[in-house]
Amino acid sequence: MTPLRSLLAGAALLALTPNLAAAQSQQCLQPAEQQHFQVRALQSQLMVLAISCERHDDYNRFVTQFQPQLAAAFRGVQGHFRRVAGSQHQRQTDQYITNLANGQSQVGISQGTFFCRNQQGLFAEALAAPNVAALAQISVAREVPQTYSLPTCTAPAPRQQRAQGR
Repeated sequence: MTPLRSLLAGAALLALTPNLAAAQSQQCLQPAEQQHFQVRALQSQLMVLAISCERHDDYNRFVTQFQPQLAAAFRGVQGHFRRVAGSQHQRQTDQYITNLANGQSQVGISQGTFFCRNQQGLFAEALAAPNVAALAQISVAREVPQTYSLPTCTAPAPRQQRAQGR
């Protein structure tokens, strides 16, 4: 290979590197996105619990107490799907929310009359959480079913994508 071709090949490789990094970062969850998904799963689990176990007042209290954090988590989930699905992001978001509720309902159905007893204390834990990070930790510690998962990103999202996700 001539020196000019080597130089051009190297320049082309450098030009493609940011695109490769961007493509790889699209197929993973940023740490903030992961927290958003955990909070969203907890909210969905509490909704299923409220409906199945007639705990509507507890659910309403939870939503009222954490309204800004829950809204931010939902926007974070939408931002993730905007990042990875582009123009299909709304369909992907809707599908995720539906699959999450259906999956968690199936867990409740499979546990039958034990579901309410098995989930006892979840509302108290959630309502006592001091912040959104604690809500995410409850979701993880309680192994709240999650219907969507990707590996955690090892590199931060490109600046342009971070701005779109907010």
